[in-house]
Amino acid sequence: MRNYGILCSLTLCLSTYAFAQDQGAQAPTTPPAAAPADAPPPTAWTYKGFSASGYVDVYYNQNENNPSSRFSQVQALNITANKFSLNSATASFSYDANPIGFRVDVGDGRTYDSFYLSEPKHTDWSRHLLNAYVTLKPKGWKGVTVDFGKFVTSAGAEVTESHLNWNYSRSLLFAFGPYYHTGLRVTVPVTPTWSVGGQAVTGWNLMRDNNSGKTYGFTSLNTLKKVVVANNYYTGPENNNTNKGWRNFYDLAVTVTATDKISAYYNLDIGNSKYAGGGSGTFWGMASAARFALTKHLAVSPRIEYYSDKDGFWTGTPQAFKEFTGTGEWKFNESFIARIEYRRDWSDQPFFQVGQIPGASKHQTMITAGFMMVLKPGMFSFSK
Repeated sequence: MRNYGILCSLTLCLSTYAFAQDQGAQAPTTPPAAAPADAPPPTAWTYKGFSASGYVDVYYNQNENNPSSRFSQVQALNITANKFSLNSATASFSYDANPIGFRVDVGDGRTYDSFYLSEPKHTDWSRHLLNAYVTLKPKGWKGVTVDFGKFVTSAGAEVTESHLNWNYSRSLLFAFGPYYHTGLRVTVPVTPTWSVGGQAVTGWNLMRDNNSGKTYGFTSLNTLKKVVVANNYYTGPENNNTNKGWRNFYDLAVTVTATDKISAYYNLDIGNSKYAGGGSGTFWGMASAARFALTKHLAVSPRIEYYSDKDGFWTGTPQAFKEFTGTGEWKFNESFIARIEYRRDWSDQPFFQVGQIPGASKHQTMITAGFMMVLKPGMFSFSK
């Protein structure tokens, strides 16, 4: 725990230093929660506060291990192997909080399957809802926002929507972190560039609570001129049918926009989950990625990471992973995006399935082609 304290202290120093250096900087028009800093602003059809938008995301994944299960291990959302799949077809509807608003994202695809399968208690009626929450934001509250319902997590350097990330596949840190929460969250702006928040939720990836306890989240977001620093901490009981044994999870995401063509991020996760009967599982990982915009239409994004599941908490096998991903992107316009991606995962233990044999290989290599279409006004306008 001494190293954990040192990391937290370094993180606090980094956040304070970055904030002090850029306190007077103007925040970007669309500050990312923890997403890459050049994530495009939301686009939609709007009418008197109502907004409607959506996207379609399809892919083909070729897993060189050819698993007979047609399942690619340690993937977060694009979980199928050697087949064409619908990753997500999502429609989004929202109403600006004045003082009451809402947001609903509804759809289908492998993203929704992954969210559903991650639930300790499956809730069939909600499996097609990505977000579904009501927002309260009275003018007299000076920017304080309250959300209640189901919402994607604040943790992580990547987000659920493929077109808002730099790589097509999600990192190991995303795969082994929380996807969404259900409950109450409050966001409080402290300065024009710094906001803090608190959450009281049912836990990780839950619509119906699996115990009588609650998980509490604490967030801090510094949105500066060229640097975004997001700190997130979740703590609470996560074991089924008991409040014994709490899970503690810390997430740091630092995004740097060096120029309008070069961006990078660093992501750190540290967690420990205690078992109800005693003992615990410790896990941690770090990832870094960059994005190089070579032209208006072409970009490349490498990503590297290390993840330690030293007690086998997530995978059932004590092991450590390494991962490298290289992604090439061709953007026809803001609505039509194509990506080709090479990814290789390594473990220090024979873990990956080969053919019909589970645990036959220490590595897994995948080639993925993804195509995303973002629905928006003027989507069929192409420029050279």
